[in-house]
Amino acid sequence: MYTGALRALIDELGRLPGIGPKSAQRIAFHLLKVPSEDALALSDAIVSVKERTTWCERCFNVTERGSLCEVCLDESRDGSVVCVVEDPQAIAAFERTKDYRGRYHVLGGALSPLEGVGPEDLRIEELAARIPAEGIVEVVLSTNPNLEGDATAMFLARRLSGTGVRVTRLASGLPVGGDLEYADEMTLGRALEGRREVGA
Repeated sequence: MYTGALRALIDELGRLPGIGPKSAQRIAFHLLKVPSEDALALSDAIVSVKERTTWCERCFNVTERGSLCEVCLDESRDGSVVCVVEDPQAIAAFERTKDYRGRYHVLGGALSPLEGVGPEDLRIEELAARIPAEGIVEVVLSTNPNLEGDATAMFLARRLSGTGVRVTRLASGLPVGGDLEYADEMTLGRALEGRREVGA
């Protein structure tokens, strides 16, 4: 129905997660209506984030400050406890609770054989290497409470069983099948307080 630049914009917007064909069309027409400077500001923000944002060398969170992210640079945090999450969005959710003062490790996803994601595709060995190097005594498995997240947590518990580190999992209170980034602060705070040991 649409051709040229408008069709290309709708197609690109439709490739974004959570944006279906109708939403892509609505956004494209919204961008046509707004002043040019607003559309250019969005374009500049996209280019800027691609050029200036990278992954933290220690925990794989997003950063703009060179090699380490703000959490890893914060000396007041407890470096002996590491919260393992699937992606950086979950870190933002934990930080909103103000209940967690340890550090993080971003796996970069979860085990999913159907999608071809195996242990070698995640940052599991990087986590294992951090334990002796940083004197980590507790690893909090905070993968999403769904089939892939649970499988990843169990795999990690087995992988870390011989390291002498205490391995815990978030307590109940998080909805099964949900994503951590959408959980409210109270739910996440209670889940952190009630975390439990995970056996191999």
